[in-house]
Amino acid sequence: MISVPLEHSLILAGMLFAIGLFGLLLRRNLIFIFLSIEIMLNACAFAFIATGHHYGQPDGQVMFIFILAIAAAEVAIGLALALKFEQIFKTLDAQAANEMRG
Repeated sequence: MISVPLEHSLILAGMLFAIGLFGLLLRRNLIFIFLSIEIMLNACAFAFIATGHHYGQPDGQVMFIFILAIAAAEVAIGLALALKFEQIFKTLDAQAANEMRG
């Protein structure tokens, strides 16, 4: 079986994290913000799994389970907040809430 070098896996994880970070900084829609956070969490999980596989330790898989639980909680709370936000402000634009404050 051919193994992928650790550097390639970490570069891919870094690129995924950067895509999520750019999405977080550039988008103002709450659904896209939560999606970007999810991409960043998956990039971290991929880095943990790749590193654990490279060193032959199950620690990366254990951390993946923790990240998976955090991501599930983030989705549940985030969607509930998005629904309440849409009820109150009639939009999912995060900038609109800041403008409506004053």
